[in-house]
Amino acid sequence: MTPGGRRTCVVLQPGYLPWLGFFEQMHRADEFVFLDDVQFDKHGWRNRNRIRGPEGPLWLTVPIRVSGLGKPHIRDVEIDHTQQRWPARHLHALRTCYGPCPHFDWLYPDLEAVLTQRWTRIAELDIAFIALLCDKLGLDRRTHRSSELSLGAAQADGDVRCGRLVEICGRLGCNHYYSGAAARDYLDESRFRQAGISVEIQHYAHPTYPQRFGGFIPQLSVVDLMFNCGPRSLEIVLGGQAASTPLSPVTGHLAPSQRE
Repeated sequence: MTPGGRRTCVVLQPGYLPWLGFFEQMHRADEFVFLDDVQFDKHGWRNRNRIRGPEGPLWLTVPIRVSGLGKPHIRDVEIDHTQQRWPARHLHALRTCYGPCPHFDWLYPDLEAVLTQRWTRIAELDIAFIALLCDKLGLDRRTHRSSELSLGAAQADGDVRCGRLVEICGRLGCNHYYSGAAARDYLDESRFRQAGISVEIQHYAHPTYPQRFGGFIPQLSVVDLMFNCGPRSLEIVLGGQAASTPLSPVTGHLAPSQRE
């Protein structure tokens, strides 16, 4: 809790090896919630992300099984183990792209230890990786899964998304909600205000850092930063935190890509 009595809640869907802005939001949170009981987005970041290859961004994608499941929740989506070689391909890509980096040995063995386990559901793998990355970054935060919070009342509200977020904040005793930029499209500040909750939108000014292969490509997985910068990575992540703003009004460019 801040000296002024603010308790901040952050609610994000779990992602596969998330980008820097994800961890900036975690750093700001007194209570962090993995939103795992909402519909899985086939074109989102739950089962994929990008690293830096010699010719530009390179996708790492975990195969999943969604056929015949209708509109499954994130927590229910299973990894497709009929495609058995994807962990080896991801590890090979990490070795090839980052083997010469100064902090490869600091991070790679831990990633390998997670990736070589057999995971049933993508959310479980995502959350395990995020816990590992937080540990390496020195980021210690209380985390919850929305599916384990016994949420209920907000389900009957007209605006389900805002209602659930307000309920989560109340359930965890938080009076400030720090949101990703993409939520601007549906957040109703009045709903939060009525519950005594202030709202702030992340406007992440992506920091630059040394990358292999020259130049700089933003919006990659945080592992790109960590392989290159090692224990200093959290300091660099937080270098992009200054441009957070209240919900309204906001001007300036909100870059697309991984903002949620």
